[in-house]
Amino acid sequence: MKILIADDHTVFREGLKRIFAEAADIAEIGEASNAQQLLERVAEKRWDVVLLDISMPGKSGLEVLKEIKQMNPRLAVLVLSMHSERQFAVRVIRAGAAGYLTKGAAAKEVLHAIRKVYRDGKYISESVAEHLVMAVGQNTDRPLHESLSDREFEVLRMIGAGRTVSEIAEELSLSVKTVSTYRTHILEKMNLKNNAELMLYVITNRLLE
Repeated sequence: MKILIADDHTVFREGLKRIFAEAADIAEIGEASNAQQLLERVAEKRWDVVLLDISMPGKSGLEVLKEIKQMNPRLAVLVLSMHSERQFAVRVIRAGAAGYLTKGAAAKEVLHAIRKVYRDGKYISESVAEHLVMAVGQNTDRPLHESLSDREFEVLRMIGAGRTVSEIAEELSLSVKTVSTYRTHILEKMNLKNNAELMLYVITNRLLE
């Protein structure tokens, strides 16, 4: 197998590389530290599995995931994130990811997931399966943030973390005007009035975990 690791933390990439180096069935390990590098690596050569962090400099992981699937629909992308399944698992699976793991997963589980998506195309843990079932069964009582687009959800979380519009714009490589437009749409969709209410909603619903 040829594995491409996409994560902006050097120490984390090095740790994965050491783990994979001991696996006899992994023949090549590549790496990318940001979204642009990742897209270039995917365009340059064939990979069997991409390990993608959902939070990287530049484009968001969800955005990059969608671009990868447009470039190569058959490429298995396994999302490995610091965020709990409750926050992102359903969104990334819907966007085309082959599976979702948190960074707290044991090395043995990461290897199992990689082999699973390589063989069968999907890795769905019990906890992720539970969230998917809940998402399918949701009705009009679903949480307000479920109505947001992936980018709007990302901006919501950043506002909830206390980021200013300018800081969000810089981190996401967007204009201040664009971020302000997202903020307006979020307030309208969620029927909230201001940033204080958005922050309270994010904290109350534990969207930063």
